[in-house]
Amino acid sequence: MIDDLDRSLEALLRQDLPASLVAQVSISFAAPDDRFPPSSVSLPAIDLFLYNVQENRNLRSNERVIERQGNGAVAIRRAPARVDCSYLVTAWPSESSTTPALDEHRLLGEVMTVLLRYPLLPDEVLRGVLIGQEPPLPATALQASSLQSMGEFWQALGGKPKAALNYMVTIGVDPFEAITAPEVVERVFRGEPERRDR
Repeated sequence: MIDDLDRSLEALLRQDLPASLVAQVSISFAAPDDRFPPSSVSLPAIDLFLYNVQENRNLRSNERVIERQGNGAVAIRRAPARVDCSYLVTAWPSESSTTPALDEHRLLGEVMTVLLRYPLLPDEVLRGVLIGQEPPLPATALQASSLQSMGEFWQALGGKPKAALNYMVTIGVDPFEAITAPEVVERVFRGEPERRDR
């Protein structure tokens, strides 16, 4: 499921970034550590590092979803858990760049523009199990991250601090099996006749 989210975000960036950038930029989901980029990633690159996954308890629901099966049965399932997936987005200029900081900031600015454009991930970029997911997938860009300290974060990864965007998408995760039951089509009320004592 998280890999479907990665592929959806890559599709969004490839759809909305300027064509001149899409042709030359790699999109990576690797850790931006002192060994970045890995051999599989060529520069320039945009990196979306998934650094935190946690349930959004504010969106927890106890509702049951009932789906008619068409054969006289219904499937009853619990509402999916809502899970926040937080990414740290960085940009990496070409090694041959004569203005690496400017190129990095230009790439990051283009990505920021795309991410701010969509408060919900658009249907046309969704992949795998995310297709048709209800409710839609809300996304927030440039909000405060759940990282305690960016300096400590970069130090823990062994890399040098970089400009970065925080981006979060909330997906639904359904860990429960549906329960199948017969469909109720009419209600019957039965009562006891009134007894008269003699």
